[in-house]
Amino acid sequence: MGDPNANPTHRSTGDPQLDKEVHRWMSWDRNPWTRAQVEGLLGGGGLAELRSRLCSRMSFGTAGLRAPMGAGFSRVNDLTVIQSTQGLYSYLCRCFPDLRVRGVVVGFDTRGQEESGCSSQRLATLTSAVLLSRNVPVHLFSSFVPTPYVPYTVKKLEAAAGVMITASHNPKEDNGYKVYWCNGAQICSPRDKEILWSIEQQLEPWSPSCWDEDLVKTSPLRTDPLVQINSCYMDDLNALCFHRGLNGICPLKFVHSSFHGVGHAFVQQAFQTFGFAPPIPVPQQKDPDPDFPSVRCPNPEEGESVLELSLLLAEKENAQIVLATDPDADRLAVAEKTAGCGWKVFSGNELAALLGWWMFWNWKEAHPVAADSQKVYMLATTVSSKILQAFARIEGINFEETLPGFKWIGNRIQELTEAGNTVVFSFEESIGFLCGSLVPEKDGVSSAAVVAEMASYLHNKNLSLNQQLHNIYQTYGYHVSQTSYVICSDPPTVQRIFSRIRNFDGDGSYPKSCGGVQIVHIRDVTTGYDSSQPDCRCVLPVSSSGHMITFTLQNGVVATLRTSGTEPKIKCYSEFCAAPGGSELSVLGVELKKITAALLDDFLEPDKNNLIGPNS
Repeated sequence: MGDPNANPTHRSTGDPQLDKEVHRWMSWDRNPWTRAQVEGLLGGGGLAELRSRLCSRMSFGTAGLRAPMGAGFSRVNDLTVIQSTQGLYSYLCRCFPDLRVRGVVVGFDTRGQEESGCSSQRLATLTSAVLLSRNVPVHLFSSFVPTPYVPYTVKKLEAAAGVMITASHNPKEDNGYKVYWCNGAQICSPRDKEILWSIEQQLEPWSPSCWDEDLVKTSPLRTDPLVQINSCYMDDLNALCFHRGLNGICPLKFVHSSFHGVGHAFVQQAFQTFGFAPPIPVPQQKDPDPDFPSVRCPNPEEGESVLELSLLLAEKENAQIVLATDPDADRLAVAEKTAGCGWKVFSGNELAALLGWWMFWNWKEAHPVAADSQKVYMLATTVSSKILQAFARIEGINFEETLPGFKWIGNRIQELTEAGNTVVFSFEESIGFLCGSLVPEKDGVSSAAVVAEMASYLHNKNLSLNQQLHNIYQTYGYHVSQTSYVICSDPPTVQRIFSRIRNFDGDGSYPKSCGGVQIVHIRDVTTGYDSSQPDCRCVLPVSSSGHMITFTLQNGVVATLRTSGTEPKIKCYSEFCAAPGGSELSVLGVELKKITAALLDDFLEPDKNNLIGPNS
């Protein structure tokens, strides 16, 4: 396929390193669309763009490998997926002597980019071809599936690993490569780094078979788990259904949008499993479309602005609840018609309060013996609401935090369940929920059915979701949260900002107050420092891949400053955690805004550091 150090056949760019990468690309890539992109950049003198595409590689973030589709080693395309799978295969060989018995699960969403000749289905096919060329059995879905179906299948079939080709709710230009381990949880450190190392050891496609899309049709080692797995998944959903009789006579109407993604058929089936009439689909968004033509961005977390068609249909149909799954159906947004004339779009933290209450209340109904609660757990990422911690403190169950990213939750679920514990609910604030432990990944399909049943039950008690949310806050304390961010595309500036925070009051001394309120505890996951622990050592795993510092204030505010793993942002997650009782909600909100503003102004110094706010 060509020696990358040989004399290049293309015109020199004047940059020896770039010339080498261009030659490697043109020697190895067999996709005519991505080859043409590189040739076009060469001919048009787009050297800066070529360097960006060819002189760096993707790395595993909180959601696996994720980048724009198109030509280049830093992008998602045929060649980089083949390279990634070769590295994954080499790593799996070292970990699983029985790899050729267990096999690998491969799934895909509905993304695609015509100008790159690139689609999720094609990339899944090439992933399978690489594995089949090494005689590894591949359980490749014949059609698109929700992301949680891949880890569910890994566990069900006891496969060695799983790969899902998806970029979830990212812009239409992106795609990704998520890897799940044999326990069904997404890989995290150190496996991600070891797989990246393996990828870099074998960058050249090892045989023409890697490009042979027909292998998935002709190889006896390829199976299609779709029918079996879909049936098993829907059967297992029954464990989350507690009030089937009420569901069958539910007078509420539900609207569902799948955001031009995979969710429509699966949510319809989940409703049927729970005994509901099917939700009303948003016709313009029901069928897969990689261009996501009817939404500004395919992320239901953006709220009312992207739920416009859903809310209009709900008004027309007199539906009380709107459910929206993101394009790969692992996340869920929910809106409820208010008593007036508007809609309440729940935040991820608010939905978690409702779902956490619901899952624990139903568990408690089935387990009246208090001793049972000692082995019950709820989990949340550290930047999410502390409402589950309040549940645990009052109800006598266990609560644990993990690092941001559902991969950490998924792995912890497996550890807890293997030790004989029950995890009833887990979540991350970016509308990622898991009811029970059906699969160690956030799941929009099962969550949609559970929300519908909860709404149906509450309606039977003359309560709305929003009314019950306030009941929960009255019992466990109001938890008012706010998320904000600033944009900073200069890594040295980010480093300087966090270095200043760590030496705010002299060498190695963190800030002592914020907005006139005393800071009582500081946790710095980047350095491993936690002032709340007797030995000042962080309980969470130390993560040097980014910056994350959490401040606990005397008035009950908890705030985290964190660099994003996928965007040039510094994010601020703040929450006022009030004690149970009659807290004045508006007062809490005002105080939280004041503290958050002081945190951003005093610690990040946006004007001095040329940081860009969301409304700039």
